[in-house]
Amino acid sequence: MTRRDTRAELIKTGMQLFATGGYNATGIDTVLKQAGVPKGCFYHHFGSKEEFGLAVIEAFAGRFLARLDVFLADESATPLERLRIFLERGLTQLAEHHCTVGCLIGDLGQELAASNDRLRGRLDEIILSWRERFAVCISEAQQAGELPRSYDPHVIAGFIFSGWEGAILSAKVMRSPQPVRDFIDTLFSTVLTKP
Repeated sequence: MTRRDTRAELIKTGMQLFATGGYNATGIDTVLKQAGVPKGCFYHHFGSKEEFGLAVIEAFAGRFLARLDVFLADESATPLERLRIFLERGLTQLAEHHCTVGCLIGDLGQELAASNDRLRGRLDEIILSWRERFAVCISEAQQAGELPRSYDPHVIAGFIFSGWEGAILSAKVMRSPQPVRDFIDTLFSTVLTKP
């Protein structure tokens, strides 16, 4: 593997292991063994486990943000349709993984909020950037007459994000996609309705 490939493989392995076991329970030796990379290579790319954690977070966040932008900027659908398509796709992926893997950023936020301020701070910035994308789409829905103009797009975006993450957590605990299905259906039948 080239140096770039080695770094990318370590990050990919970190994403998988953090998603299934969490940050604290994932040791560097486990990452190295699964990636098939010697220890010296790890420290060539990352100064510490925290630096590695930040790299994994950045990689996941970048991929997710690109996906979010594709869905929410699709002008072939109305703003509310875009939101629904995005959430429905998330539900499909959750079900495909048998409700064992949720949102890595949400999972790490729950795990690290009280124990690692540096990682918590970056997770907070990422969540705010995602919520901003939702707020823009909600504002577009208001301009298109799909939502009341009295709504504060940032408040509604925060509500959607918090409800979504809570529904994913419940789905993982219950090993059932039903909480997410209920959240989407209730969201679009009560909050995201035409004035």
